[in-house]
Amino acid sequence: MIIGLALTAVPLFPEAEAARASGRERSCGCTDSAGGWVNTTTPRKIGSTVSDDSLHSAPTPARPKGTPRFPGGPQADPAGSHFERRIRSFQPRRSRVTAGQGDALRRLWPKWGLDIDGHALRLGELFGDDLPVVLEIGFGMGEATARMAADDPGTNVLAVDVHTPGQGNLLNLADQHGLTNVRVANGDAIILLREMLTPDSLDGLRVYFPDPWPKKRHHKRRLIQAEFLDLVAGRLRPGAVVHCATDWEPYAEQMLEVLDAHPEFENTQPGGGYAPRPQFRPLTRFEGQGLEKGHVVNDLLFRRVQHP
Repeated sequence: MIIGLALTAVPLFPEAEAARASGRERSCGCTDSAGGWVNTTTPRKIGSTVSDDSLHSAPTPARPKGTPRFPGGPQADPAGSHFERRIRSFQPRRSRVTAGQGDALRRLWPKWGLDIDGHALRLGELFGDDLPVVLEIGFGMGEATARMAADDPGTNVLAVDVHTPGQGNLLNLADQHGLTNVRVANGDAIILLREMLTPDSLDGLRVYFPDPWPKKRHHKRRLIQAEFLDLVAGRLRPGAVVHCATDWEPYAEQMLEVLDAHPEFENTQPGGGYAPRPQFRPLTRFEGQGLEKGHVVNDLLFRRVQHP
């Protein structure tokens, strides 16, 4: 373990950090006079986050079972007809949704959202252009995703997660900063890869800080496994890069082992092993807090091999 690693997390949205520090928040989706990035999910007052069933309204009767959480927004089980007995690497959870996140889901999901329902997907039609597409699995609240999309407008990002507040937050960030190269997908990434994407359709894969499932009996739920890489290899173009990052060292060791052993991938590091954090991957506030506590973050970059 590396001890005493002195790295400082640069806030992805410094104006929002300053606002929180001074005890105030900017209004939803605002930017300062210089067009800086700010927090898009602004509570009206302390404790003002509300459940998704009661946004913008007085108390109403409970939502009938089976009714969409956000009409026109992400569906609770978009691939329900594809139910199968399979170990999953994620577990959907209900969370509170702020007013800003809920508004973004209602306004922007029909435009930039995608439910993973098992039907064939044409990425050119989804984005409206032929730019290269990188798939990101698990984006949290979307701040790093939005920053990377802003820094590389020539690459489209298809970001997949099942966390409703994060979906709303990323949509809001994309809207406020004019990120037309971001699409937000809701559902199981395995179904997306297996049934919806065509071979050689992706130019990269990002998996940042996936659930480490630390208990031994849960290791089978970890996403980065040989079977997953078999599926991914068929969707990546030769030369495409798989980029993983984790702060759970035992999981990093497993990632390195399975990637090294897979015949369709090669380490981009000449001497093998882990890679330094690339400058294009932002150091988030939460990652910085982990580093201050002595956590070690490992990046892995492996390239899809080009066969003769």
